[in-house]
Amino acid sequence: MKILAFDSSSKALAIAILEDEQLLAEMTINIKKNHSITLMPAIDFLMESLDLKPTDLERIVVAEGPGSYTGLRIAVATAKTLAHTLKIGLVGVSSLRILVPESIDGLVIPLMDARRNNVYAGFYKNGRIVQPEAHLSFEEVLEKVKPDSQVTFVGEVENFAEQIQAVLPEAFIKTTLPNAALLAKIGLQLPARSVHDFVPNYLKRVEAEENWLKNHEETKDSYIKRL
Repeated sequence: MKILAFDSSSKALAIAILEDEQLLAEMTINIKKNHSITLMPAIDFLMESLDLKPTDLERIVVAEGPGSYTGLRIAVATAKTLAHTLKIGLVGVSSLRILVPESIDGLVIPLMDARRNNVYAGFYKNGRIVQPEAHLSFEEVLEKVKPDSQVTFVGEVENFAEQIQAVLPEAFIKTTLPNAALLAKIGLQLPARSVHDFVPNYLKRVEAEENWLKNHEETKDSYIKRL
């Protein structure tokens, strides 16, 4: 099965093409660029480098969130369009999961910076989630992991290193980028989902919705429907 996998949920753009679990090509760009401009040309470049046509693809795997609202919308819209047009399977995988290296023991906490000392955080052991991913203050994250004897923080850790060292001096800190090849391998094992119903997993309401709800009673109707 030929798989196209990509992630644009953060500053980095990561793309990979695999045949089953064999990596054919990958690209990671870790500079601040507009993913709406760079995503499709980067996919086209990898496809052309492998002499592949769109119709050769059999599955699309996308990082479904959490992360940048704009980046997630770009990735998910592109993934849904490709899957629908090519009539192939679509799979979503956590953006946090693909920040976790495959060979780290103990509790691993992938982080994405959500500003104002807040993060999107995951909690993994041996590649398996042990607590739900969440949008949390970083103080809450540190409290949650204090009982564990071996903790490694990965992902967007630069802005939190001092706090980690102050509270958990024995913890390991390792900056990691999204791994699109891992994204594809995980997606290979998951069932395809409905293209029509597929939406990003933001883990947090957009700021405009939060502000609106402060002044309106929350009901089953969504903020978008009300507007």
